[in-house]
Amino acid sequence: MTTQNVNDSNEPRDPVAAPTPAPTTTHPPTLAEDLLLLLFLPKSGTIAGENTLFYALGGAVLSELALAGRVEATDAKPTGTVIRAVGDDAPADPLIRPAWEYTTREPRSAQAIIAAVGPNLREPTIQRLVDRGDLVERTAKTLGIFSTTELAEGDTGRRAELISAVRDALVGGGATEPRLAALCGLVFGSGMMPQLDPDIPWRSDTYRIAEAHLKGDWGAGAAAQAVANTIAAGVINSLLAAGVFPARP
Repeated sequence: MTTQNVNDSNEPRDPVAAPTPAPTTTHPPTLAEDLLLLLFLPKSGTIAGENTLFYALGGAVLSELALAGRVEATDAKPTGTVIRAVGDDAPADPLIRPAWEYTTREPRSAQAIIAAVGPNLREPTIQRLVDRGDLVERTAKTLGIFSTTELAEGDTGRRAELISAVRDALVGGGATEPRLAALCGLVFGSGMMPQLDPDIPWRSDTYRIAEAHLKGDWGAGAAAQAVANTIAAGVINSLLAAGVFPARP
């Protein structure tokens, strides 16, 4: 019988390489990119939830891997939910590859994986959005002396499309395809839905539906359960520990 070592610590045991941006024509947008773009606030040029953004992005990468069938979540008492890598070949997309490679070293808790890979995701994810034209980097002067880089919304219209899709799913409450359902759950899991109001209404019915998406109560089948297990195991626990979730409206 083989004994599995599961790292439940919030500190990784070994380093994780930072993802390197790839040509945007090579890989489709990831959940991490869509989530960050949704959390970008055009009026202020800031990203909602900067202090805990790595939790959400780490959860998005794990969810991407779960949707692709490249990781699975299983219960391994007494350690709780454990994430295992699936497959022999590393994912082609360099934004999600480090998380899969890290998980291949040994089964780990979702929280441990998020703590290891999440802090390295912000910059390459922003760079991907800039390369696609979804975000624009601008140089500004502070006090007329210091140069700073500011973000602005690009002219691709992708953020508006994402806002519309998530709003329709949460307001309508109907069944959604797995990727959109995962994105809805991640937006809720980020704890930043109130800051997206009124684009995405923050009220009791959308709270209830978004929470259901986070828990995987949006469809039957293995895909729904795989993503739900992954998100619930890592994002919920991490953000609850950080005290991020807002009160029910």
